[in-house]
Order: sequence, then C-alpha cells, then structure tokens
Amino acid sequence: MKKIISCIVIISLLISCGESKKGSLTVKGNIRDLKKGTVYLQKFKDTLLVSVDSVQLNGDSNFILVDDIETPEIYYVTLNKNANRKIPFFGEKGEITITSKLDKFQTAAKISGSLNQELLDEYNAMAKKFSGKQLDLVKEKFEAQKNNDTTLLSKIEKEETSLIRRKYYYTTNFAVNNAKFEVAPYIALTELYYANIKLLDTVNNSLSKKVKASKYGKELNEFIKGIKKNEK
Repeated sequence: MKKIISCIVIISLLISCGESKKGSLTVKGNIRDLKKGTVYLQKFKDTLLVSVDSVQLNGDSNFILVDDIETPEIYYVTLNKNANRKIPFFGEKGEITITSKLDKFQTAAKISGSLNQELLDEYNAMAKKFSGKQLDLVKEKFEAQKNNDTTLLSKIEKEETSLIRRKYYYTTNFAVNNAKFEVAPYIALTELYYANIKLLDTVNNSLSKKVKASKYGKELNEFIKGIKKNEK
C-alpha cells in the first residue's frame, strides 16, 4: 500500500511539474550567455513593484513567464531582482517575445508581439532627439554663463522654452493620433504631467471608449480631475 501511495504522489508531482503555465499574457524570452539565475515578471500594483511570476534558470537561457492581464500596462522582466537588470515593456494579451544579452541586459533587449510597445518605441526615438537637443542647450547655457554673455544666455533660454513647448505639442499630437491604443494615456501621464491642463484634456477627450476604460485611461482621467479640483 505504501508503495502504491508513493507512486501516486510521484506521478502527481510529475504531472504538476509538466503542466504548462497559463495566463492571458505570455512572455517568452532568451537571455544569451545566462547560465544561472532567476528571471522575474514584475509590474506596479499601486506604488509597489511586485513579482507576478518567476522562473529559475540553470543551464538554459530560455524562459516563459505569464500573468492574467486585464488591460495593457507596463511590465518588467528583471534578472535576480536587480534594479539595474530590468527590461521595461508594454504588456498586453497574447504572446510577447523578449530577447537580450547578459552583459547588455536592458540596452540589447528586443521586444516583439506588442503593438503598444511598437508605438512606445516610436515615441521614445523622437523623445531621445528632444533630449539630445536639450542637453546641447544646457552645455551652451553653461558656457554663456561662464563667459557672462547675457545676450547669448537670453537667446538660449528662449530656445529652451521653445524646445519644451515643441516637445509637449509633439507628445500631445502623438497621443491623439494613437488614441485607440493604451500607450496614449500612458504617454500623457508620464510626459505631460507638467504641461498645460488643456493638452491633457485634449488627449483625454480623444481616447476611444476602450482606452478610457483601461488602467492608464482611468488614471489619466483621475489625474486631470485632481488638477482641476486643486485649481478651484
């Protein structure tokens, strides 16, 4: 009888170990040169970054992580819970593929399978150009201050103001043009929180019904309500 019970227990364990993970979001990935470590799938709940799935790797650099997702939102693939080994991506229902290298974990990451991520990549590419120009102006401003060149300093400050305004308008137009995707309210929340309330309203009013009901759609609406309440 003891042998029979032992066999049943072993078989049950084998079956449970062989069961594939299930979830509305599946993240399949590979980290080249990773021999051993734990890969986590993380996301923010309220203000806390929590792990929703994990897999321990030992000799195999492939991994599968899953979660039940209601609406698209930002996730992170994190290696050994190291803050410097974190790949952010826009998660959504379906299968997403992420590949990277151990030595360039975040910078070498390639993500496919998420339309919102593709749009976010497009936006970030342009935002990087704005940031580069802003950095150039900071350097020029420093030199003008060092040389006590007030005329040049005034000119640079006007250029800075104009650059910020152009970035805000680009961000607003990008969000409006992609109002059917959850990336729109996300960009508004992360890039326009210092902008004129009219720009936030413009994005919010352009969102599709589906996007308004999403995680970031609701957060944007509440954010705008909070601003208007404090302005009274």
